[in-house]
Amino acid sequence: MAADPQDSNRLPGINPELLVRECFTGEGYVFARKAEEIAREHGLERVARLASNENPEPPEKEVIEEGCRALQEANRYPDENMGELKAMLGRYHGWNHFVTGAGMDGVIETLLRLLVNAGDPVVISVPTFSFYELATIAQGGTVIRVPRDGSFNVDVESFIQKARHARLSFLCTPNNPTGNETSPDDIAGILEEIEGILFLDNAYVEFSDQDYRPLMERFDNLVIGRTMSKAFSMAGLRVGYAFVPGWILPYYRRAATPFSLNSVSAAAAVSALGDRGHVERIVRRVKGWRARYIRECSFPVLPSGGNFVLVDVSPCSGDVMTEKLAARGVIVRSCRSFKGLEDHYIRVSVGDDWECELFLDVINSI
Repeated sequence: MAADPQDSNRLPGINPELLVRECFTGEGYVFARKAEEIAREHGLERVARLASNENPEPPEKEVIEEGCRALQEANRYPDENMGELKAMLGRYHGWNHFVTGAGMDGVIETLLRLLVNAGDPVVISVPTFSFYELATIAQGGTVIRVPRDGSFNVDVESFIQKARHARLSFLCTPNNPTGNETSPDDIAGILEEIEGILFLDNAYVEFSDQDYRPLMERFDNLVIGRTMSKAFSMAGLRVGYAFVPGWILPYYRRAATPFSLNSVSAAAAVSALGDRGHVERIVRRVKGWRARYIRECSFPVLPSGGNFVLVDVSPCSGDVMTEKLAARGVIVRSCRSFKGLEDHYIRVSVGDDWECELFLDVINSI
């Protein structure tokens, strides 16, 4: 084939390896496989989606209607301060200082941008949600992992030792993916000893019996992250927020991406916060199915304070069991990618009743 005469005039091609930062050339966040992909691969009509800790129930009708009304003014930027949403959060929780973001991930990224210089240590209790580490590396921070003990409890003394002089540390409770909770007393003990900010991830706290909010009255180095993705059925709308000490508010506003939370999500969130019955009903279902998972699963199931459980599937690996279940129409999360966790665990969400029943039927037949 003759060469294109214009080829000689083209600029040299881009070499991604020379342009892209090294931290983004490896594996990023690990997502569960899509239900449609699993169904097509195995010839299934429907698939149980139990991998992503989603709420199987949609938002209430009123929440959807409020979002649709806000969509009619989508040509305008949202309120940059999210005043109505923060006021409703204050009435719901009894606290006055909130920040918001596009999911809790957005809040985490803003805090890292605000607090962490290149090379600064960021302490993370592992195994846990991988985004803390990914976002820290993206900001140029240095990740310091503090392993949990054999029961996945936080090693408080080791955590304090590593976090004492760090600007920012991360601790998740109930912890993803292990499900266990750290007591408010242990959290208080950490806060009393460290100089920087502790980000306490409470994404699953609605399903827990622990209450960490009173700690905000005592400590000005605590940020409690929350989300409306789980108990409020709004994962697709990406509404994250956090309880913060008052001193951080003006600095957070300067560091935050402008208009990062959209007006449709905010309007739906305001409506959802006005209906406590939805969350209460979801929590009852989750607690009931968690108990059934523990009681009826043929593999050991760890106690959990979240809307999911961790299942020890040894001698299988997490990947092998995930594939076995997928072939029978059940999507769960292999925990191989969670640093600090041995490769014989899967994480299983509480889904719709038929999904949970199918999971138990299938795993008990393996």
